Amino acid sequence: MSIIQSSDPARSVRTLLAAVAAGVMALVWSGAAMAQNAYISNQGSNTVSVIDTATNTVTATVTVGSSPFGVAVSPNGTRAYVANLGSNTVSVINTATNIVTATVTVGNVPFGVAVSPDGTRAYVANLNSNSVSVINTATNAVVATVAVGVGPYGLAVSPDGARVYTANYSSNTVSVINTATNTVVATVTVGTSPQGVAVSPDGTSAYVANTGTTTVSVINTATNTVVATVNVGSNPFGVVVSPDGTRAYVANNGSSNVSVVNTATNTVAATVAVGTGPRGVAVSPDGTHAYVANGSSNTVSVINTASNTVSATVAVGNSPTAFGQFIRPADAAPVPVPTLSEWAMILFGLGLAGGAAVLVQRRRQFG
Repeated sequence: MSIIQSSDPARSVRTLLAAVAAGVMALVWSGAAMAQNAYISNQGSNTVSVIDTATNTVTATVTVGSSPFGVAVSPNGTRAYVANLGSNTVSVINTATNIVTATVTVGNVPFGVAVSPDGTRAYVANLNSNSVSVINTATNAVVATVAVGVGPYGLAVSPDGARVYTANYSSNTVSVINTATNTVVATVTVGTSPQGVAVSPDGTSAYVANTGTTTVSVINTATNTVVATVNVGSNPFGVVVSPDGTRAYVANNGSSNVSVVNTATNTVAATVAVGTGPRGVAVSPDGTHAYVANGSSNTVSVINTASNTVSATVAVGNSPTAFGQFIRPADAAPVPVPTLSEWAMILFGLGLAGGAAVLVQRRRQFG
C-alpha cells in the first residue's frame, strides 16, 4: 500500500488514479484480444473473413496467401494459422490486430492445419508432398517434416498433445503421429477419400469424414481400430466434436446439410439444412452454436445447437472453406469482458478517484 503512504497526498491520488486507469485499459485490451471470433478462409478471394460471433457480423478482412484452405486458431486465441494451398505457405495472423505477422513456407499444396493444445506447435498436412510440416510457433520455423500416407488432407491433435491424426485422402487411411518423436506409430484404414478429422475432448475417439462415401469412421484411439461407421449425408467434408463430447457435427458437401451425430450411440440425431456446398465446421467454446462455411453460396450458416436450426447467415468472401478449428478451442478459458454492471462499477471507481484528486489539489491551493 505504498501508493497511499506518500508525503504528497495529491500525488498519491494521481498515482492511484493512473493505476486504476491502467488496469481498466489492460482489461479492455485483453478482452479485445480474446474476443470470440471465427476466421473463415475464402479460397476464391485469397482472404480471411473475421466474424464476431457475438453479433454475427464480419469485422475485418485479412489478405493472406493464394487459395487459403485450412485454418486453426491457437488455444489462447492470439494467433490464427492459415494454410495457403496455392502458395505452399502458412499465414500467421495476429488476432488482436488482424495483420499477417509471418509467412511460413511448408510442403507442396498444404490443406489442413492444427495447433497443439499448448500452442507450441502447428501441424500442416501437405497434400502433394505426402507429409506433415511441424512449425515451432515461437519462431515460425519448420522444425520437422513427417512422412505420412498418400494425400494428407485434414488433421487433428489429441487433447493431451501426444498424437496427431492425419486423414490421407488418396490412401484411405489415417496416420497416427507420435508428437514426441515426430514419427508415425500407427496407420488405420478408414472409408474412401477421408478429409476431415476431429478428436473427442476426452481423447478416446477420432471421427473421420470419408468424402468419397456417405460415412464417418469412428476410431478408438486406444487400439487404433475403427469401432463404428456412421451413415451421414453426401460427401462429408469437415467434422468437429462439441466441447462436451456428446455431439459430432459433420458438414456434408454434397447434400448441403449438417449431420448431428450422437456420440454415445453413433447415430444421427438430427440433420440441419445449411447453405450450398458446406465445407468446414466449428463449434463455439460454450457449445451453443456451430458455424458452417458454405463454399458454393459464399456464406456461413450459424446453427443453434439447442434447437438444431440455423439462427443466422453471414455473407463472407468467395468460396469459403474454413477447414479446421477456425474458432478458438474450448479448452482455453477466455479473458472475461466486463458486463455493463461491471463497467458501471469501474467508471464509478474512476470517478471517485478523480474527484478525490481534484479535492486534494484544491485544498493545497487554498490552504
